Amino acid sequence: MGSLWQKLRARCASPGDFVSLLAIRAQAWWSGAWGTPALRCKAALFGIECGRGVRAAGSVILARWPKSRIRIGDGASLVSCPRRATAAAVTPVRLKTLGPDAAIVLEQGVELSGVSIAARSKTIRVGAYTMIAPGCVLVDSDFHAPWPPERRHLDPGYKRDAGIDIEAHVWIGMHCCILKGVRIGRGSIVAAGSVVTRDLPANCLAAGVPARVVKEWDGTPQEKDLA
Repeated sequence: MGSLWQKLRARCASPGDFVSLLAIRAQAWWSGAWGTPALRCKAALFGIECGRGVRAAGSVILARWPKSRIRIGDGASLVSCPRRATAAAVTPVRLKTLGPDAAIVLEQGVELSGVSIAARSKTIRVGAYTMIAPGCVLVDSDFHAPWPPERRHLDPGYKRDAGIDIEAHVWIGMHCCILKGVRIGRGSIVAAGSVVTRDLPANCLAAGVPARVVKEWDGTPQEKDLA
């Protein structure tokens, strides 16, 4: 108890500091205290696979089409609460399948914060320990055929759907769009605001619209300048 009090005194220079820190800790605890049981309850009711140690902060939106699959791997973290997010504004995490052949697979240790994933007829896989920041969208479909323009609102364009495969330890920055048919290699970073329309290799930094490789990491343990 004495050690805890000393840590608090070291961090807090005033009563306002103490109250503010207490509020931050309480909000983070409360969002998880009800968010995690709510997620597990919804997953059980909707036939969604939910691994051990899965955590949720705030309300996660789940929608599974009959015969489709959603799996949330062991130790995954889903942040849907703006009070729990580090910096950016956060909307609820949304995992949604829209057809019987669709699948969303989150591997072990995945971290999502305010991310929307919608799979209509293919598989969207997020590899182990991948981090995806707020405002990102992942889709396996255009949801409308591009031509002829007069039929866009009628033709769903299923034949153009393609899955997404994100390998382990990828980091995707805020407000990125990951479009259908792409693979992102292990350990890569996608810079904030990028639109990924083609495959990215492992251990690279990609940025832009459309995203292109701007830097590669050679695997040495030293930190690289990503600026």
